Amino acid sequence: MGTIPGVIAGATLEGVIQDELGQPWLIAVMLAVFGVVLYTVDKLASSTRQLEDLTVRHGLWLGIAQALALQPGVSRSGVTITAARAMGFDRETAARFSFLLSLPIIAGAALYKGADLASTGIPHGMRSPFIAGIVASALSGFFVIAFLLKYLRRHDFALFMWYRIAVAALVLGVAAGGARSATL
Repeated sequence: MGTIPGVIAGATLEGVIQDELGQPWLIAVMLAVFGVVLYTVDKLASSTRQLEDLTVRHGLWLGIAQALALQPGVSRSGVTITAARAMGFDRETAARFSFLLSLPIIAGAALYKGADLASTGIPHGMRSPFIAGIVASALSGFFVIAFLLKYLRRHDFALFMWYRIAVAALVLGVAAGGARSATL
């Protein structure tokens, strides 16, 4: 259920997303706003629910939140964690479900790109680096997720909020300095 809204929104709004939503100033605003929203919701939300309390209705709402991440600058994991916290799920459960919710997206992207790769093939001499990249990505992802889940047992999202605000300022600075066009 959590994947369906994003698939529908992505397929329906692909042109708008590509053509209209990639301006650096908008990305910067989304980075900052959703960082503050994550921190604020986390501070105000109760922690009365855990993974076994998750229902189909929760999954649908988390899927709708995930669809918001089609807007560049809105973190998929950040917005789903925010939505789960708003529904009363504890930090670790919110993060764990957010990561689980990414699996269909990752699998879909792998199948899509894999089909293209199957038709064109991996260039000679690139098979070993390709496989090494997949293994390194899987291992680093596993360790980062394990670290984050441990971190969230004792800490709030203040660090993430400040990080997103700093990146937003950097994006605005780069765009204002003319190093990057103000449109994509």
